[in-house]
Amino acid sequence: MVSGGRGEGAGALLVVGDVITDIVARHRGPLAARTDTVAAIRTLPGGAGANVACWAAHWGGGEVRLLGRVGADAAAWHERELSLCGVRPRLVVDPEAPTGTVICLVDTSAAGERTLVTDSGASLRLTPDDWSDALLDGVTRLHLSGYLLFSAGSRAFVEVALEAARARGVPVSLDPASAGFLVELGVDRFLTLVEGIDVLLPSRDEACLLTGLPDAEDAAAKLSRHVPLVVTKLGADGALVARSGTVSARIPAVPATPTDTTGAGDAFTGAFLATLLTGAEPEDATREGCRAGARAVEAVGARPPATRPPG
Repeated sequence: MVSGGRGEGAGALLVVGDVITDIVARHRGPLAARTDTVAAIRTLPGGAGANVACWAAHWGGGEVRLLGRVGADAAAWHERELSLCGVRPRLVVDPEAPTGTVICLVDTSAAGERTLVTDSGASLRLTPDDWSDALLDGVTRLHLSGYLLFSAGSRAFVEVALEAARARGVPVSLDPASAGFLVELGVDRFLTLVEGIDVLLPSRDEACLLTGLPDAEDAAAKLSRHVPLVVTKLGADGALVARSGTVSARIPAVPATPTDTTGAGDAFTGAFLATLLTGAEPEDATREGCRAGARAVEAVGARPPATRPPG
């Protein structure tokens, strides 16, 4: 396994979340209404949960496993791509829904900023029947993609997984995933659903939305009264670490020239979790997250380079 800078640690990371097919369209300037817009278009593996797992495996620190749900249409491809990144995938094949698809519109004239058009497909159809307590065997950390909270079935799945993790003393982290979906779910409902988690990894927009506060530091501090450790991702402004109602560290960003910001937050989360697996402090893990985020924005797509050769 190729590491981004850390050695092997004890125990495994289990990531549960979405596995998605990304259609990345890189265009320059505003989209032209009612006519053609020239773009470079690629089909790539994605999904917040899958991306986090791939970056965690790439960064090193321990074994990384992924549980997700896909359609039969792309199951073999996604399993292969995850394995190439050093992840041990366990993909549930949905008998009805196709694999989720996201169209990523990337404006190359606006620092690689992207707009997502999402069809979640099978990815949000995990249910409690897909869970087994045996999934936690050998696991020292469980990470949940926030997208799981945006459908009834996967919310029930999260409840079962959290209960199992608490029973075994396995710490749980969660990334809220989408400010847009959070608005639909409701802030109070989200905060109730994540009670008992150990680490929350929101973006600036998500942290401000969850608290109603306009300042990211104030928002991070407030959230850390509800969750023991809050790490707020600020993009080009780095990240904040907050505990017990106080921002304890401000970590600067690593300079980068953005090409495509898709998956930068997932890269941060993956490297952060991989570093925690080594026994590092959250501040050091946050620095590694900033390194990974900078590396991610300089490449097209949401995944790191494959770490294992085919075959």
